[in-house]
Amino acid sequence: MIQLQGVNKVYELGGEKIYALDNVSLEIAPGEFVAVMGPSGSGKSTLANVIGGLDSPDSGQITVGDQEITKIRDKALSTYRNKKVGFVFQTFNLHSGYTALENVMIPLVFAGVRLGKRKKKAQACLQAVGLGDRMKHKPGQLSGGQRQRVSIARALANDPEIIIADEPTGNLDTKKGREIIDLLKKLNVEQGVILIAITHDSEIARQAGRIINIKDGRVS
Repeated sequence: MIQLQGVNKVYELGGEKIYALDNVSLEIAPGEFVAVMGPSGSGKSTLANVIGGLDSPDSGQITVGDQEITKIRDKALSTYRNKKVGFVFQTFNLHSGYTALENVMIPLVFAGVRLGKRKKKAQACLQAVGLGDRMKHKPGQLSGGQRQRVSIARALANDPEIIIADEPTGNLDTKKGREIIDLLKKLNVEQGVILIAITHDSEIARQAGRIINIKDGRVS
């Protein structure tokens, strides 16, 4: 369960306060697939970032399971990001000099998993996203859809409770985009992870169990 209570994130621009998040309170149930929609600058990515521990709110409370992440220190927050949250980005964020297998192993390295075990786990994750025959390929040798599958495999490496996908189909054509959403939905159902998709695409949003609309930092 993810719970946000009275969460605010404020930026100052030219002496004016801009509320990226304005008194946001919401709950996301275990295993739920939610889509977060809103216009550019509405606070979608800020919401994803504070849930994922990439950013901290200025006030309010965020609780994931029995852990209040707004109270934990940097080291514990890094552990939370590494072990409880998997991130999928629009731009893939893969290391160009590493193979698909090596890219998926990166979060396992930070988690302190031994070489033999992390290699086996990374192989299993790539198999799960249909890239068992592309493990030794580098990003430049893969299509956009395949690169996004590698990033999904990387997100799964530490068996996260939450997957946050920020515009995961933004750099893909319609067909490949549908394949990626179908894959994320499959993982959501089969592995029971919370799936939070940040999107401007209403077709993707309609596939979610619930749509969270955000505008001017306020959710509805």
